[in-house]
Amino acid sequence: MRILARTHDEPPDFPMNPEWPALIDSEEQLDEVMTRPRPALVEFVKTLASPLLILGAGGKMGPSLAVLARRAADAAGHPLRIVAASRFSEPKLRGWLEARGVETVACDLLERAAVARLPEAAAVLYLVGLKFGTQQNPALTWAVNTLVPSLVAERYPQARIAALSTGNVYPLMPVAGGGATERDALTPLGEYANAAIARERIFQYGSQKHGTSVILLRLNYAVDLRYGVLVDIAQKVWQGEPVDAGMGYLNCIWQGDANDMILRSLPLARSPAAVLNLTGTEVLSVRKLAERFGELMGRTAQIVGSEKDTALLSNSARLTGLLGEPPTSLDLVMRWTAHWIMRQGRTLGKPTHFDVRDGKY
Repeated sequence: MRILARTHDEPPDFPMNPEWPALIDSEEQLDEVMTRPRPALVEFVKTLASPLLILGAGGKMGPSLAVLARRAADAAGHPLRIVAASRFSEPKLRGWLEARGVETVACDLLERAAVARLPEAAAVLYLVGLKFGTQQNPALTWAVNTLVPSLVAERYPQARIAALSTGNVYPLMPVAGGGATERDALTPLGEYANAAIARERIFQYGSQKHGTSVILLRLNYAVDLRYGVLVDIAQKVWQGEPVDAGMGYLNCIWQGDANDMILRSLPLARSPAAVLNLTGTEVLSVRKLAERFGELMGRTAQIVGSEKDTALLSNSARLTGLLGEPPTSLDLVMRWTAHWIMRQGRTLGKPTHFDVRDGKY
């Protein structure tokens, strides 16, 4: 286990690659960087038949994932249709996707008839899930996280499915152990985490019943400059608010890297369903992250509480053994994040609540 601790006296740990900007100043630049395909993805996309269907494409990760796939197909010279399905409660998002060559379908995935009208597809990316608001409306959380997978498994029995799950399915793990592996028991706290286990079980059942090839990807935490654990910590440091070190350690992964791996995980789908932890390779200290943001922002981090000996942590060794390590440096992402917060770049206003230890969201 390695815990990241870098100071301003040490050189950055990222190569001076001209493809990586030193700073990001606009959402247009951010989206361009995040959807820029790497050679391995361009080669892989050539193997996909049309259409590639992305369910739940209107969430935090879906738009950039869809455009990444579109750009990879274009770079490969492959006329792959990318179809993004969501309720699209934000009309501008639907237009943004279509302007970039992604087909869109407005669909309430809780409705069987609507799911039945979706196009046939041999490859499906499943991004649907509900976490926040579980305490206020647990019934909706369970419906989204169980009924929708059931309908999708029924609708696409012959497809290859990569379905996002969450690291929350694990209990808090001893920090010294380096995080949960895919073999660890799923005994978490809280309704959301147990509903997430149910989502996995339904896909596993569909895989067993129909022989569907499925890969379940337990993600924690994807980070963008508009949301994520790094944004949460950086905002507190910049605003002079206390950072709680009670949940003292975490994992995260740059969203562009996570999207790349979600797409390239499709050949790893199996029946019975396979499972991979999707996150970065480091166990990161919340205290040291806050202190580093303080250095980058010219602030003194206000840290309260003390680190417990357990945290929500996942071990991504199996993933990196199959798909390689996430290539985007944490140090670079922290620099991007600090600059973004200082210049008041747009954020989604959706904190991760990474410091929650009782499973109540």
